[in-house]
Amino acid sequence: MREELVKILNDVKDGKLDVHEALDKLRLLPYDDLFFAKVDHHRALRKGVPEVIYCPGKTDDQLLKISRSIWESGTSVIGTRCTPAQFDVLAREFKEAKYYEEARIFFIPRGNVAKSRSKVTVITAGTSDIPVAEEAAIASECMGLSVQRIYDVGVAGIHRLFPYIEQMNSSAVIIVVAGMEGALPGIVAGFTDKPVIAVPTSVGYGAQIGGFSALLTMLNCCAGGVAVVNIDNGFGAAYFAYTIINQIDRG
Repeated sequence: MREELVKILNDVKDGKLDVHEALDKLRLLPYDDLFFAKVDHHRALRKGVPEVIYCPGKTDDQLLKISRSIWESGTSVIGTRCTPAQFDVLAREFKEAKYYEEARIFFIPRGNVAKSRSKVTVITAGTSDIPVAEEAAIASECMGLSVQRIYDVGVAGIHRLFPYIEQMNSSAVIIVVAGMEGALPGIVAGFTDKPVIAVPTSVGYGAQIGGFSALLTMLNCCAGGVAVVNIDNGFGAAYFAYTIINQIDRG
């Protein structure tokens, strides 16, 4: 890997590659081989966001080493599904680290996070959906997005949504988080021309089947412009929103 990197740099120096061609090649390099993990340091170059750490299943030592590797590469560090105990280990080494307990996210900022001109609106059907919504909202903020929140406006009292329609339409992307029957994303999509990212949650009674009922409703949505992520996947919704807004900002 080191030899390939040196070759690319020498080709630029010798005039065999221009800067843009070199950047295209560098997008695939390098990664830091920690044996138990291969940390992708050029993901930020390819995707606009550094590699994000999924904390469950990692030992404290593994989590620390991966975080160090990302931090030393010069980018911020984001971790999802982090427990308070895991964060305590990180906080002893990284004094800048922040923990968002409801979202289960830790964030170690590296410099100032650039803020997007565009906004993402995060909406929940009910209060019980807020932890998943906060994962989406906090992850979005860590990626540099401006976030506005509209909580507890589900279909049992849909009139609660109507005062926020103008606010919804002021955003570039809308994330809608709902459990139970999962109908809210389709209703929101009927009131806006913005892309809607639907997040089913595992909130609900018996036949809701751990979010599967809401997932099927969202996949069968009759309103156009709705994309669906996996059950309880607030982070996936945030990443998708970032991808859309990044294209807007670059355009």
